[in-house]
Amino acid sequence: MDATAGSTGRATTVAQDGPSGQVGLTGQEAEARRRGGEANTAVSGTSRTYATILRTNVFSFYNTILFVIGATLLALGRYNDAFISVGLGLVNAVISATQEIAAKRKLDGLQLLDQAPVLVVRDGREVEAPPNTVVRGDVLRVRAGDQIVVDGPLLDGGRVEADESLLTGESDPVVKQPGDDLRSGSLCVAGEGHQLARDVGVASYAGRLTIDARRVTTDKTPLQRRIEFVVRLVMALVVLMSGAILAQAALEGFTLLRVVQTTAVLSGLVPYGLFFLIAVAYTVGAATIAGRGALVQQVNAVESVSNVDVVCTDKTGTLTTGRLALSDVAPVGAHDPVEVEATLGALARSATTPNLTTTALASSLPGTAWVLRDEVPFASSLRWSGVTTADGAWVLGAPDTLAPHLAGPSLDAAVADRTALGLRVLVLARATDAATGLRGPDGRPALPSLEPVALVALADELRPEVAESIARFREDGVALKVLSGDDPRTVAALATQAGLDAGEPVAGADLDGLDDAALDDLVARTTVFGRVAPEQKERIVASLRRRGRYVAMIGDGVNDARALKNAQVGVAMRSGSAVTRDVADIVLVDDSFAALLPAQREGRRIINGIAASMYVFLARVATQGLVILAVTMLGLGFPYSPTQVGLTLLTVGVPTLFLTFWARPTPPDEHLLGNLARFVVPAAVLTAGFGTAVYAWLYQGVAQGFTTGRTPAEVITAFEGYTGLTYGTDADFAGAAATLGAQTGLSTFVCLASFVLILFLAPPSRFFAAWTRPTSDRRPAILVAVLVAAFVGVLFVPVLSDYFGLTGPARPVFTIVLPALVLWFGALTGAYRFRLLDRVLGLDALPHPARPGR
Repeated sequence: MDATAGSTGRATTVAQDGPSGQVGLTGQEAEARRRGGEANTAVSGTSRTYATILRTNVFSFYNTILFVIGATLLALGRYNDAFISVGLGLVNAVISATQEIAAKRKLDGLQLLDQAPVLVVRDGREVEAPPNTVVRGDVLRVRAGDQIVVDGPLLDGGRVEADESLLTGESDPVVKQPGDDLRSGSLCVAGEGHQLARDVGVASYAGRLTIDARRVTTDKTPLQRRIEFVVRLVMALVVLMSGAILAQAALEGFTLLRVVQTTAVLSGLVPYGLFFLIAVAYTVGAATIAGRGALVQQVNAVESVSNVDVVCTDKTGTLTTGRLALSDVAPVGAHDPVEVEATLGALARSATTPNLTTTALASSLPGTAWVLRDEVPFASSLRWSGVTTADGAWVLGAPDTLAPHLAGPSLDAAVADRTALGLRVLVLARATDAATGLRGPDGRPALPSLEPVALVALADELRPEVAESIARFREDGVALKVLSGDDPRTVAALATQAGLDAGEPVAGADLDGLDDAALDDLVARTTVFGRVAPEQKERIVASLRRRGRYVAMIGDGVNDARALKNAQVGVAMRSGSAVTRDVADIVLVDDSFAALLPAQREGRRIINGIAASMYVFLARVATQGLVILAVTMLGLGFPYSPTQVGLTLLTVGVPTLFLTFWARPTPPDEHLLGNLARFVVPAAVLTAGFGTAVYAWLYQGVAQGFTTGRTPAEVITAFEGYTGLTYGTDADFAGAAATLGAQTGLSTFVCLASFVLILFLAPPSRFFAAWTRPTSDRRPAILVAVLVAAFVGVLFVPVLSDYFGLTGPARPVFTIVLPALVLWFGALTGAYRFRLLDRVLGLDALPHPARPGR
């Protein structure tokens, strides 16, 4: 007969139950239920398949455009153009897809339950079976040391103690009577009995937790969102500009090759390299903080942790070591303190099954183990332990459990005082009759009449770095909230000891009846929450996020996994459960709360470095876009070829990489987008203006002759003398020569100007300090010198100049470019010093946000 009960509470009926014991299902019944989908099948799969990951990362809208352009260029035999146009997008796609596939594999491997065989009653006898062969309606034998693998009630005749700390955070085992639910994922630590398998597989508590843990949640960081916004904006502008330019090309009868090359150059305006830069910066940052005790599993957590303004943390295993420390021993009456401490030490050393309490006492007090006649080990159902020696019986237990058996004055006031401080209070007592033991006539443990000897106060042991870390978080404006499964008063006292203003603690039960608005108000003003279930931790995190807070959740148990998944940054202790470690963004390898502080500093350094790189990236993008528009409107051909776009390796790629790694961990710029506009707009307008003038001057000079009356053929011959290249004598090549010479001049000017922009961002002296204050770091200036030397090498080495589509070191190029560069520097210096953009837009009367470095 199959019996069912509600999903929570006590069962009202039981499975097949004969007078001689549990009968359970027959083998045929179990097989039929397995075929019907009622087996305890392990949860599998995540929400994203490999095909979905590849499609979204490799074949994104932007990548698809690049691949079409690259395929066309390959078909036309332009292999260098194809490689430069497609290479970076493909690298980005491979990196992002690889990272997501690795995360998927880790999530797919998550299992809350182990695969040790369980005892199942089949055909009236107990047989061993794998957990995934258990079916709904089975009867399982549960013994001490077994993990519970299904949900269901404890059947008649059983009594067990279940350790649910990984599920609920409650540190003490819970006594389960017949009819009480045993939840999958908990551990039987004492007793034995039979359990009815009511909820199995994905319907069980462990199955639901596993599904939640495997759910893919990838929060973009604020910096990632800003960069994505900028990239999308640039893409929209590029699409509009491309339409106009290609329409003009169609009217002028451009060849297919010219149209494809133009499209490749325009697509290169999108600063897609920012995503690549972020991936590299995150990877290097993760390696850096790994050496300081924090293992990064989600790469963007390196930056994300620097945005955190509230940290939610569990108590046991995070703020505390998980061990107890002796706080106080208070003798009762006239008992000698020295003798009391020696007795406690001896009692602790005599225990044959040590626990946290006896370990703490033995490590703090003197004493020698006794020769025992009998021992009653501690059990949650008893709430006391004791030993019997030749001199009598001694007991150590909870005050309320021992109280009915204690002779003498009441200890309630003294116990209450210590409990209010968050201490765990025990009573040491001895039997008033030395001949009395600790068992009744039936041999079961029983308390005799007792004389109180001392009160023993124990405290959770704080991790040594916690108080200092909390103080430093407070200095940085980061709030802390403690979410624990323990008693709220105990948690509040411990929080106070750690340096937190605990205020009025709140119990988890008080949250259940609140709607979101009321919950948000309560969470905002509360620091300590006790007796909170996993679902309540999740609600607290969600409440903080609704209020715009950036949340980090620190935990070590399975009960913390859901909250970790919903926080912007999930942090796990290495000593915690495997499930929690696997879903966390960061794992603290030394279980040190303090490791978050260097992680936060590294995140700030990365933010500042990438922000500095955005100045360089966007100045290049805006300059190229304006030059293309201006030259196209003037009807002077097209100012770039795809191979010349490859010079951005020198003007953008290398500089941004070093600027990112050299950044300082100062507080991030709160006005990043505004300051970007203030820097980029003047730089782009002036660089594009002077660059267009250089291009037009050289184009006209080559096309029409450097002196009046020269024919195109004579011009070609003269230009061949300057460039060392051969164009022939056909006048049709005059336009090609003009375009190549003008492109060389433009590329030379823009490259040199881009190098100087680095000196504006990191000025080595007051001469360059128009945008920000001078810096003592000379590395950017050295970098500029190296980049200039590298570019000169490109011009003077024929193989390199040919590869990048440039002429050799033609004299007309330098006689025009260098004077233009000097004039450009003076104009840009004036624009920054006098804040011309603010004045033009009428922003000079508004408060001006501090520029980087100021």
